[in-house]
Amino acid sequence: MRHRIGAVYVILICAAARAESRVPSSESRPNGPLVSTFSIVARDPSNGDLGVAVQSKFPNVRVAVPYARAGVGAVATQSFSNSDFGTKGLQLLELGARPQEVLSIIGRDDKDLDDRQVGIVDASGRSATFTGKKCFDWAGGRTGENYAIQGNILVSEATVAAMEKAFLATRGSLADRLLAAIKAGAEAGGDRRGRQSAALLVVRKGASYDGKTDAYIDISVYDAKDPIAEIFRLYELQKIHFERSDPKDLIAIADEDAKYLQRLLAKKGFHKGRTDGVWDEASTSALADYMGWENYDTRIRRDGKIDRKILELIRQKEGSF
Repeated sequence: MRHRIGAVYVILICAAARAESRVPSSESRPNGPLVSTFSIVARDPSNGDLGVAVQSKFPNVRVAVPYARAGVGAVATQSFSNSDFGTKGLQLLELGARPQEVLSIIGRDDKDLDDRQVGIVDASGRSATFTGKKCFDWAGGRTGENYAIQGNILVSEATVAAMEKAFLATRGSLADRLLAAIKAGAEAGGDRRGRQSAALLVVRKGASYDGKTDAYIDISVYDAKDPIAEIFRLYELQKIHFERSDPKDLIAIADEDAKYLQRLLAKKGFHKGRTDGVWDEASTSALADYMGWENYDTRIRRDGKIDRKILELIRQKEGSF
């Protein structure tokens, strides 16, 4: 098995060397983008989710740093960002290479390796991080089972230390833990030039909106005064509009809630039936139409129940009448 994989490595390396799209060296491209930032790549051992969270004093960091593929791994490429670490790195992981082997293979033919920084985690939780000798201080990283953390142009090492502590201490989904890590990093100093953009990418097999791709969560803050606060706000919207209801949050539509919803639906033109609080099939159908109109698609139900969180949001938005 190892010999077969090794042969494929050679093919990929040769192809990478010949490719016209290869990132130019710093000599031919002295003003290339330096994606100076801090990031975490990680895996959730409970369900196999893989993801990346990143924050930077660089606009639209989503297009440069995070890469992930369900069942394969996640990569963050930064400093003098090199997309080969993302695309070909994931190919090598899929072929069976360990994260440290990926770093060695991809970096072997990279003339600008000393300007690079990269973190990798695979679907088994193995991890690696690399910081080139020419990355601006403070620059470095930390690894452990299921995570790799790295940053450059940081105020101090306290940023990555705080990220590691927060990631390990936080309970919840992988997205919750990744966001806790970059928030802690920012609060511990972060990028010494300031803040501008952030991104969160989590992949899970068939977990997209329509179930046809693996893009479970993909949030980008292009440019903001406080990208950390903004990405948390967007994450809350993500949960509302893309996640399904927790069974614990479901309540029967009855009494004053039923009257409120029926009158609202009538006012909005979705319902021409009863408004006395007796919930019927016509009311259920009208509510489904309204919720689709308001982009609560994943929360629509036809069993006479509603998510209490969605009901609260509806009341906040529509008010009393």
